[in-house]
Amino acid sequence: MLPRTHTFLGIIFSLVIAYSFNLSLIAGIIIFLSSVLIDVDHYLYYVYKKKDWSLKRAYNFFIVGKNKIASLSRKQRNEFYHGFSFLHGIETLVILFILGKFLSEYFYYILIGFSFHLFLDIIHQKTIHDRFDKYSIIYDYFKYKKLGVLEEMKGYLA
Repeated sequence: MLPRTHTFLGIIFSLVIAYSFNLSLIAGIIIFLSSVLIDVDHYLYYVYKKKDWSLKRAYNFFIVGKNKIASLSRKQRNEFYHGFSFLHGIETLVILFILGKFLSEYFYYILIGFSFHLFLDIIHQKTIHDRFDKYSIIYDYFKYKKLGVLEEMKGYLA
């Protein structure tokens, strides 16, 4: 899902949640920001793989990859994954819950934003693949490490 879609839906979601549960403005802002900024792990994946800190080139890298994947058949799409996303999984949500319980309620707001983002990713992913990843960082790492990654697609499509 594109950042602008996550941003738009994150704004609506955070407003609805903040209003419905009479949360503070800060809580609403944290929910919104966390629903979008969870994708920083995609950027860090790009930095690690490409040794490049350019946010613009990272964005373009994922847009090109998204378009290439969209051009493949569903069967071919299932042979690739978008890369390791260490914030996209149940383990991160559990850690946020524990931090919320023992340190600060603000971690609960981050948990809400992350959960909403992952929910949107799951819905979006089901339209692209015949599999469901991003529910466990550990499971995804071991199950999908044998699949191709975005930067390998040039050879695949050539």
